[in-house]
Amino acid sequence: MKIYVTNIFVDNQDKAEKFYTDVLGFAVKNNISLGESRWLTVVSPEEPGGTELLLEPSDHPAVKPYKDALVADGIPAHSFQVQDLDAERKRLGDLGVEFSVEPVDAGPVRMAVFDDTCGNLVQLIQMMETNQSPT
Repeated sequence: MKIYVTNIFVDNQDKAEKFYTDVLGFAVKNNISLGESRWLTVVSPEEPGGTELLLEPSDHPAVKPYKDALVADGIPAHSFQVQDLDAERKRLGDLGVEFSVEPVDAGPVRMAVFDDTCGNLVQLIQMMETNQSPT
């Protein structure tokens, strides 16, 4: 068994598509109209057949309090792995991405947290030991 798709709730799919592709560098995998919203998934260009991230509308009434609580407590909605956290922090900062947590050592990883402009905090991690991936 493997993870096929996971989701992140976004306030605006158009804005999320632009941020997740133009800024973060993901590629659109599916963009299917479902009336007022879309089945909009992105993937890492490094793994185009890998896990898809669904940019899901935040329409359900439970979503706003959930997202607000996570952000208020500084809890990231997702975590993405990068090879060089400091380089990625600089690249994203140069693009105007706001970080709430600057790169810091956290046990077996270095991590940072940024605002995705769509109502979420997202964590970036770099594994400190080579050839190791998160479990």
